[in-house]
Amino acid sequence: MSEKKLTSSRRHHLKSLMLAIAKDLLEAEAAEAVEHRKTYMEENCPPLTMPESMQELQDLCKKLSQKIDVVDEERYDMESKVNKCNKEIEELKIKIIDLKGKFQKPVLRKVRMSADAMLHALLGSKHKVNMDLRANLKQVKKEVKEEEKDAGDWRKNIEDKAGMDGRKKMFEAEA
Repeated sequence: MSEKKLTSSRRHHLKSLMLAIAKDLLEAEAAEAVEHRKTYMEENCPPLTMPESMQELQDLCKKLSQKIDVVDEERYDMESKVNKCNKEIEELKIKIIDLKGKFQKPVLRKVRMSADAMLHALLGSKHKVNMDLRANLKQVKKEVKEEEKDAGDWRKNIEDKAGMDGRKKMFEAEA
């Protein structure tokens, strides 16, 4: 059968009905939670009767502090159990990842380190070879020919070549 499309007014009407029902359900749930809280407090917390004498008041304070200590110890025990369970869960997750064979590659940071420092970090005191390659190279002095100097620097001979005498010398040098 072919499906009929809902008109926008029909869709809007259905949506408003659903929202009204959801609102009623939320209000009923909130009222139920309040009622549950009230019954729990009546069961577990007896009504407080204020003592008339100072001694009774001190005894009440001592009892309350003892109850607080007991509750605090229980809270600490529960918290330690939760932490222990969380650690076990993390370890099991790591084992599952290892068994699957899918490893998450950690983000690697660039570290500037010389070859000597890297070998020293890897090998420790066994590292005795110096990786400074420039220290083992020979020093070579570069000899520059005089002809290249003359041809390369034209500013030094500019006065000699200026005027007619300079041109005459240029032609005599070429011939």
